[in-house]
Amino acid sequence: MPRRPVEPNWIEPNWRGAPPGVRALSTTRCGGVSTAPWDSFNLGDHVGDDPAAVAANRAVLAAALPAGTAIQWLSQVHGAAVVRAEREKPAPAADAVWTDDPGVACAVLTADCLPVLFCTRRGDRVAAAHAGWRGLLSGVLEATVSALAGDPGELLAWLGPAIGPGAFEVGSEVREQFMSLAPAVQQPSVATCFVPHPTRAGRWCADIYCLARQRLRGAGVGAIWGGHYCTFSQPRRFFSYRRDGQTGRMASLVLLQQ
Repeated sequence: MPRRPVEPNWIEPNWRGAPPGVRALSTTRCGGVSTAPWDSFNLGDHVGDDPAAVAANRAVLAAALPAGTAIQWLSQVHGAAVVRAEREKPAPAADAVWTDDPGVACAVLTADCLPVLFCTRRGDRVAAAHAGWRGLLSGVLEATVSALAGDPGELLAWLGPAIGPGAFEVGSEVREQFMSLAPAVQQPSVATCFVPHPTRAGRWCADIYCLARQRLRGAGVGAIWGGHYCTFSQPRRFFSYRRDGQTGRMASLVLLQQ
């Protein structure tokens, strides 16, 4: 099927080696009809926005995908459950979704949490995961890799827009949880993902991209791309829950084209 253009303010993964039949993108906050504080391309139907505006925005997204594509949305709960995408399936409570069905898109919604997209080098399976720090601790990325089956070394992963390390402030208890779950030999590497806050004692600046890369490598995934944005510090381009509180959600999705 001919490739359809993506809006210039949307982001396409720069992962190398992805098969031509794999289509993926991550939206920004630009180009929709929602009014403040959800302005303008809000795709979340659970954040208080006008349902008609959300529906209109989702229709714009659907129109940018190959004709007939079904989008599998999730009811995200910051856990590690992974489900298989299906057409006409209500949003299940899960934080990751995979499919081997061409024409069904796997989607996650974020506004600071990390979206991670996956594909196989053969181009026969794809997945999307919502990985906030709680999801990372719960093992959502490892669970997604397991759900895709096969050799993890044959997977490609792309880290979409998330809060950057200069803005992601956490307490010592978050750092301690990551440290305690890591084997002793890996704890020095985990420690590099946390930097003491420059002005607030007992607080840390966490690098969610660094944590995700370590988790993915530990699961056997070596081809990891992306991880260069900061949703918090780019208010004109991205929604950020930590920055704004009530705000919209962006979508990151991946599919096998028919």
